[in-house]
Amino acid sequence: MRDKKGTRDRLSEEDIFKRDYSKIRQIQPRASQNNDEKIRRLAQDSPRSQRKSRQKGGSVFIKISVPLLALAIGTASGLGGGYYLWGYERPYTINLKEIEMPSWIEQDFIRKNLFSRPDVTLKRVDNIVIHYVANKGSSAAANRSYFDNLADQDPQKSGTVGGSHFIVGLEGEILQIIPLSEVTYAAAPRNFDTLSIEVCHPDDTGEFNPKTYDSLVRLTAWLCEELELSSKDLIRHHDVSGKNCPKYYVENEDAWKQFKKDVKEAMEK
Repeated sequence: MRDKKGTRDRLSEEDIFKRDYSKIRQIQPRASQNNDEKIRRLAQDSPRSQRKSRQKGGSVFIKISVPLLALAIGTASGLGGGYYLWGYERPYTINLKEIEMPSWIEQDFIRKNLFSRPDVTLKRVDNIVIHYVANKGSSAAANRSYFDNLADQDPQKSGTVGGSHFIVGLEGEILQIIPLSEVTYAAAPRNFDTLSIEVCHPDDTGEFNPKTYDSLVRLTAWLCEELELSSKDLIRHHDVSGKNCPKYYVENEDAWKQFKKDVKEAMEK
Protein backbone atom coordinates (compact mmCIF):
# COMPACT_ATOMS: atom_id res chain seq x y z
CA MET A 1 0.00 0.00 0.00
CA ARG A 2 1.16 3.54 -0.61
CA ASP A 3 2.21 5.87 2.15
CA LYS A 4 -0.91 8.02 2.38
CA LYS A 5 0.64 10.55 4.71
CA GLY A 6 3.72 10.94 2.59
CA THR A 7 1.66 11.24 -0.57
CA ARG A 8 -0.50 13.99 0.90
CA ASP A 9 2.57 15.88 2.11
CA ARG A 10 3.85 16.01 -1.45
CA LEU A 11 0.60 17.46 -2.80
CA SER A 12 0.62 21.19 -3.40
CA GLU A 13 -2.38 23.38 -2.58
CA GLU A 14 -3.10 23.59 -6.29
CA ASP A 15 -3.04 19.81 -6.62
CA ILE A 16 -5.49 19.46 -3.71
CA PHE A 17 -7.73 22.07 -5.30
CA LYS A 18 -7.73 20.27 -8.65
CA ARG A 19 -8.52 16.95 -6.97
CA ASP A 20 -11.44 18.36 -5.02
CA TYR A 21 -12.80 20.31 -7.95
CA SER A 22 -12.66 17.21 -10.10
CA LYS A 23 -14.67 15.41 -7.45
CA ILE A 24 -17.33 18.11 -7.12
CA ARG A 25 -17.72 18.25 -10.89
CA GLN A 26 -18.79 14.62 -10.83
CA ILE A 27 -21.51 15.10 -8.23
CA GLN A 28 -22.91 18.57 -8.88
CA PRO A 29 -26.02 18.78 -11.09
CA ARG A 30 -25.41 20.50 -14.42
CA ALA A 31 -26.99 23.83 -15.29
CA SER A 32 -29.19 23.97 -18.37
CA GLN A 33 -27.36 24.57 -21.65
CA ASN A 34 -29.08 27.91 -22.16
CA ASN A 35 -27.77 29.28 -18.87
CA ASP A 36 -24.10 28.31 -19.14
CA GLU A 37 -22.97 31.69 -20.46
CA LYS A 38 -24.84 33.59 -17.76
CA ILE A 39 -23.41 31.42 -14.99
CA ARG A 40 -19.90 31.93 -16.36
CA ARG A 41 -20.33 35.69 -16.17
CA LEU A 42 -21.97 35.82 -12.76
CA ALA A 43 -19.57 33.36 -11.15
CA GLN A 44 -16.89 36.05 -11.20
CA ASP A 45 -19.08 38.68 -9.52
CA SER A 46 -22.19 37.98 -7.45
CA PRO A 47 -23.44 34.78 -9.08
CA ARG A 48 -27.16 34.14 -9.39
CA SER A 49 -28.12 30.62 -10.33
CA GLN A 50 -30.76 30.35 -13.02
CA ARG A 51 -31.09 26.58 -12.74
CA LYS A 52 -34.34 24.78 -13.25
CA SER A 53 -35.06 23.71 -9.67
CA ARG A 54 -37.71 23.14 -7.07
CA GLN A 55 -37.52 24.35 -3.50
CA LYS A 56 -37.89 22.34 -0.34
CA GLY A 57 -36.11 23.23 2.87
CA GLY A 58 -35.06 26.55 1.38
CA SER A 59 -32.09 25.04 -0.46
CA VAL A 60 -31.60 24.12 -4.11
CA PHE A 61 -33.30 20.80 -4.81
CA ILE A 62 -32.74 19.47 -8.31
CA LYS A 63 -33.69 16.26 -10.01
CA ILE A 64 -30.48 14.71 -11.27
CA SER A 65 -29.54 11.63 -13.21
CA VAL A 66 -26.38 10.03 -11.87
CA PRO A 67 -24.97 9.01 -15.29
CA LEU A 68 -24.99 12.74 -16.16
CA LEU A 69 -23.36 13.95 -12.95
CA ALA A 70 -19.90 14.09 -14.56
CA LEU A 71 -21.14 16.85 -16.83
CA ALA A 72 -20.71 19.30 -13.89
CA ILE A 73 -22.16 22.70 -13.02
CA GLY A 74 -22.08 24.81 -16.12
CA THR A 75 -18.89 24.33 -18.06
CA ALA A 76 -15.48 23.49 -16.61
CA SER A 77 -13.94 26.64 -18.01
CA GLY A 78 -16.75 28.81 -16.66
CA LEU A 79 -17.56 27.80 -13.12
CA GLY A 80 -14.15 26.25 -12.63
CA GLY A 81 -12.53 29.54 -13.44
CA GLY A 82 -14.88 31.34 -11.08
CA TYR A 83 -14.03 28.99 -8.23
CA TYR A 84 -10.34 29.36 -8.91
CA LEU A 85 -10.65 33.12 -8.63
CA TRP A 86 -12.69 32.92 -5.42
CA GLY A 87 -10.35 30.47 -3.77
CA TYR A 88 -6.90 31.58 -4.86
CA GLU A 89 -6.87 35.18 -6.01
CA ARG A 90 -6.73 36.39 -2.40
CA PRO A 91 -4.91 34.75 0.50
CA TYR A 92 -7.21 33.01 2.96
CA THR A 93 -5.71 32.25 6.34
CA ILE A 94 -8.65 30.85 8.33
CA ASN A 95 -8.51 27.11 8.97
CA LEU A 96 -12.16 26.06 8.89
CA LYS A 97 -11.34 22.69 10.46
CA GLU A 98 -9.91 24.33 13.56
CA ILE A 99 -12.98 26.40 14.48
CA GLU A 100 -14.53 24.94 17.64
CA MET A 101 -18.29 25.02 18.12
CA PRO A 102 -19.63 26.61 21.31
CA SER A 103 -21.76 24.50 23.66
CA TRP A 104 -25.00 26.13 22.51
CA ILE A 105 -24.61 24.59 19.03
CA GLU A 106 -25.48 20.89 18.76
CA GLN A 107 -23.44 18.95 16.24
CA ASP A 108 -25.42 16.14 14.61
CA PHE A 109 -23.82 15.47 11.25
CA ILE A 110 -25.73 13.74 8.49
CA ARG A 111 -24.19 10.82 6.62
CA LYS A 112 -21.67 11.42 3.87
CA ASN A 113 -23.43 10.74 0.60
CA LEU A 114 -23.81 11.85 -3.01
CA PHE A 115 -27.03 13.80 -2.52
CA SER A 116 -26.71 15.91 0.64
CA ARG A 117 -23.15 15.72 2.02
CA PRO A 118 -20.70 15.17 -0.85
CA ASP A 119 -17.58 15.32 1.37
CA VAL A 120 -15.80 17.97 -0.69
CA THR A 121 -13.47 20.48 0.97
CA LEU A 122 -14.68 24.05 1.39
CA LYS A 123 -11.62 26.26 0.86
CA ARG A 124 -12.93 29.62 2.06
CA VAL A 125 -16.04 31.46 3.25
CA ASP A 126 -16.78 34.87 1.74
CA ASN A 127 -20.48 35.07 2.61
CA ILE A 128 -23.06 33.53 4.94
CA VAL A 129 -26.34 32.66 3.20
CA ILE A 130 -29.67 32.75 5.07
CA HIS A 131 -32.50 30.44 3.96
CA TYR A 132 -35.94 29.48 5.24
CA VAL A 133 -37.07 25.86 5.26
CA ALA A 134 -40.31 26.57 3.32
CA ASN A 135 -42.16 23.99 5.45
CA LYS A 136 -44.17 25.82 8.09
CA GLY A 137 -44.13 24.45 11.62
CA SER A 138 -41.40 21.88 10.91
CA SER A 139 -38.65 21.42 13.49
CA ALA A 140 -34.89 21.59 13.14
CA ALA A 141 -34.72 17.84 13.84
CA ALA A 142 -37.27 17.08 11.12
CA ASN A 143 -35.36 19.09 8.54
CA ARG A 144 -32.12 17.45 9.60
CA SER A 145 -33.75 14.04 9.06
CA TYR A 146 -34.91 15.11 5.62
CA PHE A 147 -31.39 15.95 4.52
CA ASP A 148 -30.01 12.75 6.03
CA ASN A 149 -32.66 10.62 4.35
CA LEU A 150 -31.57 11.89 0.94
CA ALA A 151 -28.65 9.49 1.37
CA ASP A 152 -31.04 6.56 0.93
CA GLN A 153 -31.73 7.33 -2.72
CA ASP A 154 -30.45 4.98 -5.37
CA PRO A 155 -27.27 6.58 -6.80
CA GLN A 156 -27.94 4.81 -10.09
CA LYS A 157 -31.25 6.64 -10.58
CA SER A 158 -32.52 10.20 -10.58
CA GLY A 159 -32.53 11.84 -7.16
CA THR A 160 -32.90 15.02 -5.16
CA VAL A 161 -30.00 17.02 -3.73
CA GLY A 162 -29.95 19.58 -0.93
CA GLY A 163 -28.19 20.53 2.26
CA SER A 164 -27.13 23.19 4.76
CA HIS A 165 -24.45 23.69 7.39
CA PHE A 166 -26.84 24.79 10.16
CA ILE A 167 -30.55 24.61 10.98
CA VAL A 168 -32.16 26.97 13.50
CA GLY A 169 -35.35 25.58 15.08
CA LEU A 170 -38.63 26.99 16.37
CA GLU A 171 -37.45 26.80 19.99
CA GLY A 172 -34.18 28.52 19.20
CA GLU A 173 -32.19 25.28 19.01
CA ILE A 174 -29.26 25.24 16.60
CA LEU A 175 -28.13 22.08 14.80
CA GLN A 176 -24.93 21.81 12.81
CA ILE A 177 -25.40 19.00 10.30
CA ILE A 178 -22.40 19.52 7.98
CA PRO A 179 -18.87 20.60 9.05
CA LEU A 180 -17.73 24.13 8.26
CA SER A 181 -14.92 22.70 6.16
CA GLU A 182 -17.23 20.92 3.68
CA VAL A 183 -19.20 22.11 0.68
CA THR A 184 -22.97 21.77 0.85
CA TYR A 185 -25.70 21.96 -1.81
CA ALA A 186 -27.49 25.15 -0.76
CA ALA A 187 -26.61 28.23 -2.79
CA ALA A 188 -25.38 27.18 -6.23
CA PRO A 189 -23.26 28.40 -7.87
CA ARG A 190 -21.84 29.86 -4.66
CA ASN A 191 -21.48 26.53 -2.86
CA PHE A 192 -17.69 26.85 -3.06
CA ASP A 193 -17.30 29.98 -0.91
CA THR A 194 -20.37 30.24 1.33
CA LEU A 195 -21.87 28.79 4.50
CA SER A 196 -25.63 28.23 4.62
CA ILE A 197 -28.13 28.46 7.48
CA GLU A 198 -31.64 27.02 7.16
CA VAL A 199 -34.20 28.64 9.46
CA CYS A 200 -37.54 27.20 10.64
CA HIS A 201 -40.69 29.35 10.70
CA PRO A 202 -44.18 28.87 12.22
CA ASP A 203 -46.40 29.93 9.32
CA ASP A 204 -46.63 30.63 5.61
CA THR A 205 -45.34 34.20 5.92
CA GLY A 206 -41.86 32.82 6.50
CA GLU A 207 -41.22 35.26 9.36
CA PHE A 208 -39.02 33.83 12.11
CA ASN A 209 -40.46 33.77 15.63
CA PRO A 210 -38.60 35.63 18.44
CA LYS A 211 -36.77 32.56 19.80
CA THR A 212 -35.64 31.51 16.34
CA TYR A 213 -34.69 35.05 15.36
CA ASP A 214 -32.59 35.61 18.48
CA SER A 215 -30.71 32.34 17.97
CA LEU A 216 -30.12 33.15 14.31
CA VAL A 217 -28.67 36.55 15.24
CA ARG A 218 -26.44 34.91 17.88
CA LEU A 219 -25.23 32.20 15.48
CA THR A 220 -24.62 34.57 12.61
CA ALA A 221 -22.77 37.10 14.75
CA TRP A 222 -20.55 34.34 16.15
CA LEU A 223 -19.80 32.98 12.68
CA CYS A 224 -18.94 36.45 11.39
CA GLU A 225 -16.45 36.90 14.22
CA GLU A 226 -14.86 33.49 13.69
CA LEU A 227 -14.67 33.93 9.91
CA GLU A 228 -13.58 37.58 10.03
CA LEU A 229 -16.71 38.71 8.21
CA SER A 230 -19.10 41.60 8.84
CA SER A 231 -22.86 42.05 8.63
CA LYS A 232 -22.27 43.31 5.09
CA ASP A 233 -21.24 39.76 4.17
CA LEU A 234 -24.66 38.34 5.05
CA ILE A 235 -26.78 37.51 2.03
CA ARG A 236 -30.10 35.86 1.31
CA HIS A 237 -30.56 32.84 -0.92
CA HIS A 238 -32.51 35.31 -3.06
CA ASP A 239 -29.35 37.37 -3.58
CA VAL A 240 -27.61 34.35 -5.07
CA SER A 241 -30.27 32.69 -7.18
CA GLY A 242 -33.29 34.99 -7.27
CA LYS A 243 -35.42 32.51 -5.30
CA ASN A 244 -38.01 33.87 -2.89
CA CYS A 245 -35.94 32.68 0.07
CA PRO A 246 -36.02 33.51 2.92
CA LYS A 247 -39.53 34.55 1.92
CA TYR A 248 -40.42 37.11 4.59
CA TYR A 249 -37.01 38.78 4.38
CA VAL A 250 -37.20 39.01 0.59
CA GLU A 251 -40.70 40.46 0.59
CA ASN A 252 -39.91 42.81 3.49
CA GLU A 253 -36.63 44.53 2.73
CA ASP A 254 -36.75 46.57 5.94
CA ALA A 255 -36.86 43.36 7.99
CA TRP A 256 -33.73 42.10 6.24
CA LYS A 257 -31.93 45.38 6.88
CA GLN A 258 -32.96 45.18 10.54
CA PHE A 259 -31.59 41.64 10.79
CA LYS A 260 -28.20 42.76 9.49
CA LYS A 261 -28.29 45.68 11.91
CA ASP A 262 -29.08 43.32 14.81
CA VAL A 263 -26.17 41.07 13.86
CA LYS A 264 -23.84 44.05 13.73
CA GLU A 265 -24.95 45.18 17.18
CA ALA A 266 -24.52 41.65 18.55
CA MET A 267 -20.97 41.59 17.23
CA GLU A 268 -20.20 44.94 18.85
CA LYS A 269 -21.40 43.64 22.22
